[in-house]
Amino acid sequence: MKKQMKSKSLIESFNYAVNGIIYTLKTERNMKFHFAAAIVVIFLSLFFDFTKLELLMLFITIAFVFMAEMINTAIERTIDLVTDEFHPLARIAKDIAAGGVLIAAINALVVGYLLFFDRLNPYTNLVLYKLKNSSIHLTFVALALVILLTIAFKTIFYRGKGTPFQGGVVSGHAAISFCIATIIAFLANNMLVSTLAYSMAILVGESRVEGRIHSLMEVIIGALLGIIVGVLVFQIIG
Repeated sequence: MKKQMKSKSLIESFNYAVNGIIYTLKTERNMKFHFAAAIVVIFLSLFFDFTKLELLMLFITIAFVFMAEMINTAIERTIDLVTDEFHPLARIAKDIAAGGVLIAAINALVVGYLLFFDRLNPYTNLVLYKLKNSSIHLTFVALALVILLTIAFKTIFYRGKGTPFQGGVVSGHAAISFCIATIIAFLANNMLVSTLAYSMAILVGESRVEGRIHSLMEVIIGALLGIIVGVLVFQIIG
């Protein structure tokens, strides 16, 4: 009976600990960034010949950052529980906890630099060369830029009607379709293929106007955005 109670207590303790991690990850923006960075770094470590000692340093550093962020969150929540009024000592306590996170983050940057710089440096020029001479990479770069710029413009110039991504000052469909048409024109280098590609893009824009989702001007702005980004990426980078 005692063994079952101890086992249950151990499982409950583990669950409480996991809940604490999940709560911090859900509520703290910095923890989300640290978590994403840790995933990227651990994934990259698969492609480099790290020694056991270097891997140990990497995992200790990641754990150190997580622990610092969680302790900082715990201190902040405890202070907020005790008092909801401004107090100099409460501010100092929060600042000290945040300073601990900063030290852990700086340490992580230094460790990451020492572990990855010498290994990544020889590949930098090769990657840039491959990128500039790869139409596939340029295509994804152009499309990603169009999507991100469209979202940014929709957010910045949101007029307060409907939702930012339904309608909006820029037609995302037109931007993407005209960017694709521009990419096809560069890759095909053929007048007939280019004409067909832009004809399809025009039909996409026309459907957005006919469906009363966008005005003609919003479709034109989206088309210009797609064409300009496509031209800039393939002319300047390519």
